[in-house]
Amino acid sequence: MSSAPEIQAPAEAPGYRPHRTLPLRVEAMRQLRRRRTVLMFGVLAALPFVLIIAFAVGGTPGGGEGGGGGGGSRINLMDVATESAANFAATCLFVSAGFLLVVPVALFCGDTVASEASWSSLRYLLAAPVPRSRLLWSKLVVALGFSLAAMVLLPLVALGAGAVAYGWGPLKLPTGGALATSDTVPRLALVVAFVFVSQLVTAGLAFWLSTKTDAPLGAVGGAVGLTIVGNVLDAVTALGTWREFLPAHWQFAWADALQPDLEWGGMVKGAAVSVTYALILFALAFRGFSRKDIVS
Repeated sequence: MSSAPEIQAPAEAPGYRPHRTLPLRVEAMRQLRRRRTVLMFGVLAALPFVLIIAFAVGGTPGGGEGGGGGGGSRINLMDVATESAANFAATCLFVSAGFLLVVPVALFCGDTVASEASWSSLRYLLAAPVPRSRLLWSKLVVALGFSLAAMVLLPLVALGAGAVAYGWGPLKLPTGGALATSDTVPRLALVVAFVFVSQLVTAGLAFWLSTKTDAPLGAVGGAVGLTIVGNVLDAVTALGTWREFLPAHWQFAWADALQPDLEWGGMVKGAAVSVTYALILFALAFRGFSRKDIVS
């Protein structure tokens, strides 16, 4: 009795290396040339100048209640916004961290895979062939890189504009005292790093939704909407200690970095919560996309 012939897997084409498909620089240039990227960076770069004009028209800022979030003192940076460039940069982060910085993260991470599907180019990328895991990794790394760039751009522009408008000096605290001039930039860098880590949950939501839908606006809007829901739930004091499991509860824990004595407790807890949720969402995105039937 003759045995059935063995079926051999097709050999890879000469020179084909899966890990070299869709290089990060190629994906980065594709995203950088898109109008929504330029528009988003333009809006963030314009915000400091809008605030400077508002302060010039409205007079010295002041009044109101400080920002929320667990783990940090409820300081109101708006009261000392015009004291120095460092104060002005911290104020720009203060007014934008709660919502405005959510938008670029949701946009860059939610528009990645879904936009390719809406253009009917996703299947051609995979037929190139680009392995699915490689495709997701390239898009995720670039999306997170652009998100971080957006968060760095805002305080950099604010520092430059604030130095011209208000001068360079120590970061004065509304509760009294000040941070030395040499400490302000490292502390602001720590604030930006924490804001970025806290926004990883939004990035995870947007990226996961981007692998589930062919509508980019659905992924972006869904991530922003769920982030808003988290903020609303954090405002429900009846939830008690359960709010500590919400990423939104720790979104202003970076205020601890602007104290004379640096405190890590709230930021460590907030980062742990955000990273945990983000890793779960990223894992769901990769798992679902690896099994998805790509028809667009």
